[in-house]
Amino acid sequence: MNDYSLVGRAAGFWKRLLDRLGRMDPFAGSMPAVGPTDPEGFSISLLALSAKIAKADGLITRDEVAVVRSILQVPPGEEKNAARVFNLCGQDPSGYEAYARKISRAIGHGAHADGLREDVLDALFHVAMADGEYHPNEASCLWTVAGIFAIPEARFRMIEARHVPDAWSPHEVLGVPSDAGEEEIRAAWKARVREEHPDRLAARGLPREMLEIAHRRMLDLNRAYEELTVRPGCSPA
Repeated sequence: MNDYSLVGRAAGFWKRLLDRLGRMDPFAGSMPAVGPTDPEGFSISLLALSAKIAKADGLITRDEVAVVRSILQVPPGEEKNAARVFNLCGQDPSGYEAYARKISRAIGHGAHADGLREDVLDALFHVAMADGEYHPNEASCLWTVAGIFAIPEARFRMIEARHVPDAWSPHEVLGVPSDAGEEEIRAAWKARVREEHPDRLAARGLPREMLEIAHRRMLDLNRAYEELTVRPGCSPA
C-alpha cells in the first residue's frame, strides 16, 4: 500500500494544486495518473471527489466545506487557495468517478489498502451528511464510489448505518445478523473495536484530524453494542 497522507503540509502546497488544476479539466478528472510519488495528485483527486460529493445535491454548504477543511488539514495562510481549488472542482458533480478511480489506483492493494478505501468512503459520508440530509444523488454517488473501491455491500451498509439516521441499525453497524446472540454480538463488537482503533487508523497514514472520525466510529460501535446487549445503567466491559 502507498502511504498517503490526505494533505500537503509543505509551504505553497495548495498554490501548486491550483496551478495543476489550471492545466486540467476539473469536471472530467483529466489529469495524469496518480502514482506513489505524486501525493499532490492524490490530494487533488480526494479534494475534487469531496467537492463533487458535496455538490451532488445541488448546493455546497458551509458545513460541508468545514468538514472537507478538517479532513484535508488546510494550513494557515492557504485557506484562499484551498477554497479556490474546492470551488473549482465543485462547480459540477459530474466526473467524480474518474477521481474515485485515481484514488483507488493510488491506494494500491492489500488489507491495509482496503481499510484506507473505507476510510476515504467514511470521510465522504461525513461530507455528504454535514448538512444533515442524505440526498438521493449523494447516496447514488457514494454507492458508485464504493463500487469503484470494490467495497462489499455489507461494509458499505456498515458505514451508511453509522452516518444516516434513517439507516441506523446496530446489527448493520456491528455486522451481525438480526438473530445474533449476545456472545456473537460481543465477539463482533470486540473485533470491530480492534479494527477501528485510532492507532490502526494512524498506521494507515491518515492525518491527525482524521482521528476524530475514528473516535466517532468507536462511539457508534459502543452505541450499537449497548443497544443490543447492555441493560440500563451498565456499560460494555
